[in-house]
Amino acid sequence: MTRILFSGGSVFDGTGAPPVRADVVVEDGRFVALGTGLDADQAIDVTGRTLLPGLFDCHTHVVISHVDVWRTLNTPFSYPFYEAVRNLAATLRLGITTVRDAGGADLGVKQAVADGLIPGPRLQISLTMLSQTGGHGDDWLPSGSRAPLLPVHPGVPSGIVDGPEEMRRKVRELVMMGADQIKVATTGGVLSPRDDPRHGHFRDDELAVLVAEANAAGIHVMAHAQGAPGIKAAIRAGIRSIEHGIYLDDEAIELMLARGTYLVPTLVAPQGVLDAAEAGAPLPEAIVAKARAVVDVHRDAFRRAVGAGVRVAMGTDSGVTPHGRNLRELVLMAEGGMSPAEVLVATTRTSAELLGLDRELGTIEPGKRADLVVVDGDPFAFETLPERIAAVFQDGRLVAGAI
Repeated sequence: MTRILFSGGSVFDGTGAPPVRADVVVEDGRFVALGTGLDADQAIDVTGRTLLPGLFDCHTHVVISHVDVWRTLNTPFSYPFYEAVRNLAATLRLGITTVRDAGGADLGVKQAVADGLIPGPRLQISLTMLSQTGGHGDDWLPSGSRAPLLPVHPGVPSGIVDGPEEMRRKVRELVMMGADQIKVATTGGVLSPRDDPRHGHFRDDELAVLVAEANAAGIHVMAHAQGAPGIKAAIRAGIRSIEHGIYLDDEAIELMLARGTYLVPTLVAPQGVLDAAEAGAPLPEAIVAKARAVVDVHRDAFRRAVGAGVRVAMGTDSGVTPHGRNLRELVLMAEGGMSPAEVLVATTRTSAELLGLDRELGTIEPGKRADLVVVDGDPFAFETLPERIAAVFQDGRLVAGAI
């Protein structure tokens, strides 16, 4: 197999150490050497550039392209799957080589990427979000109609469950249908007009069954959790990550530290809702008001969590915000108190740890899969980073850009 040498550049290896001048050798899709004085069959000159590990987005929705439900209702059923092809490619071009889909992508989308039928980041999927009746995933409207942002179909079941036994059956169904993670809403949310993000959803016995069944299947649980009661219930139940964490209080932060719970903040998401409304999406005023109310609260909660040392993994809620703009999240993470190096570690090594992929991905070191991002200029200048992604390699193959 051809040995490829990336020579002349600097390497940010994902551990948090500063970038250092080093060459990298890739063979058979994996890193095999890192250092100086290396040789190979083929050399790629990256002088003046920086090499990063493949980036992660731990909260995205690749089959959602907007939050306009009326538009969704007037879109042919299969159309979002074709939009997903565009969304996956846009994400890959940013250097994001692995994503966790937080609802919408089914096993067919994952397999199409894995088989090379369409280009995109490798996927972990959750299929749908488990929600109590009247919760964040319940699309009932006062007219008696339902207007789902994510329609139910043979690859994605309904996520509405009530009671421990329904929860048990639903988790087993999701595992059967290919879920790599289970997503649950333990609070209300912004995009659901008839619930309150501050209120806790599901009771302890329901969450205990959820986590037990996921553990039995060898997978983890992620919790859409915005209000403090639902955040703390999720942590106590043993859920691995808190998504959003808008109303984190000091007790919740202490619990996260004690349990090793990850935070996936999606700081860009509330602003994305406001941007969509300003652009003309016909969102109910209740949704816009909630989005407006949480922006500053969310950023303050993130700042306090970072200051306390909570483990942070990068996630954007893309789909709620436009695909291809994922790296705006890095700017907000830095503004929220993380050093630039900490932001990139959260987007590489820590995200790999959250997804259980740290033995294979997340850092540039011999033996790991050769996901590599070639960056022109300063890798810590996040505002302009998207336009300076020169090339993206996945398992040692060029998948975006040019070199």
